[in-house]
Amino acid sequence: MRNFSDKKPLVSTLDKYVRLLRTDHCFLLFEELGKRDKWLQCLEIDLEKVFRWMQKQRWYIADNGVYSKLISVMGKKGQTRLAMWLFTEMRNSGCRADTSVYNALITAHLHSRDKCKALAKALGYFEKMKGMERCKPNIVTYNILLRAFAQAGDVNQVNALFKDLDQSIVAPDIYTYNGVMDAYGKIGMIKEMESVLSRMRSNQCRPDIITFNVLIDSYGKKQEFEKMEQVFKSLRHSKERPTVPTFNSMITNYGKARLRDKAENVFHKMKKMGCSPTFITYESLIMMYGFCDCVSRARDIFDELVASGKEINVSTLNAMLDVYCMNGLPMEAYRLFESASKIGVSPDSSTYKLLYKAYTKANVKELLQKLLKHMDKDGIVPNKRFFLDALGAFGSSNDHPSASSKTGLSKQKELAKT
Repeated sequence: MRNFSDKKPLVSTLDKYVRLLRTDHCFLLFEELGKRDKWLQCLEIDLEKVFRWMQKQRWYIADNGVYSKLISVMGKKGQTRLAMWLFTEMRNSGCRADTSVYNALITAHLHSRDKCKALAKALGYFEKMKGMERCKPNIVTYNILLRAFAQAGDVNQVNALFKDLDQSIVAPDIYTYNGVMDAYGKIGMIKEMESVLSRMRSNQCRPDIITFNVLIDSYGKKQEFEKMEQVFKSLRHSKERPTVPTFNSMITNYGKARLRDKAENVFHKMKKMGCSPTFITYESLIMMYGFCDCVSRARDIFDELVASGKEINVSTLNAMLDVYCMNGLPMEAYRLFESASKIGVSPDSSTYKLLYKAYTKANVKELLQKLLKHMDKDGIVPNKRFFLDALGAFGSSNDHPSASSKTGLSKQKELAKT
């Protein structure tokens, strides 16, 4: 993919490695093509070339599994149009659609940006599936739709789907309830989440560790700490055991509420119970100290990780940079950014986006210019989304920009449009 250019066509590289490549490798290639920031027309041409090449190989067998996987891959990358093209290709090749293909198609539509239109499309496919013998909705279909409508906060449609599920031969499973509760919890609809929990209990479905973690995280995000602690107590008395995500969630949410003592107590409890902290745990602690204005303590944890000789993730670097920026220390953030290579971390686009947003919001022009030079040097080419996020940071700033910064903002708007 790195060597692919107009002078070196992708198919010629495929021909070179034809004896090694198989269907799974082509799936990976489709995923990479979906990530490329290219004109959609070019992407369609590339995908069709690879697909046609794959069809010519002896090892290629056209079946529903191949098409459903390819449709899923394109859907996850937001390439709904290409997913639909593959669906058409499947029918043209003589393959008959089944439930798995329609599930993949529904999921592909739900990844598109226009959520209202996507949900309407998904329901349309759902109704169509009911009238097709080979494509009857299964529990996966219901789980996909229930989660999607819960994420959209459409309580009526969620209830309608549950009613439809009750009347069908398909029985809800633990994934059904966990998915809907997680979706409601993430958008703060606690009462609706609790209603699904009651439905789950009435159907004699026992909570698993995912259920407990969803409840703990949801109550924590809403800062309903009494309920969160009660769920944790219930977890301790159940057959399940707390996992690393259980503790990470509690540390993070206590941190956002600036409850340092409680967060530290959770960390000690975690180690006492024999649960080994991961890099996400340490990132949660770093962010917690950042929220609690304890920048030096956050840096101590970061330095301890560096001194331990463990590989430092870029997300850990970003957490420390974020702590500096949220506490009004942009220069310290820049110094750490410049020394990243010395501690074996390579900043990525997420690092640049974080600093770019922070420096534009703080109107620190000198550091912003230096950052742009680093971006150019490291080959980080910002796309439209990058600048739109940065403009969002400007819009949320409480400071009124000066005349010169307004000029800079208008230039960024032009860049975003371009």
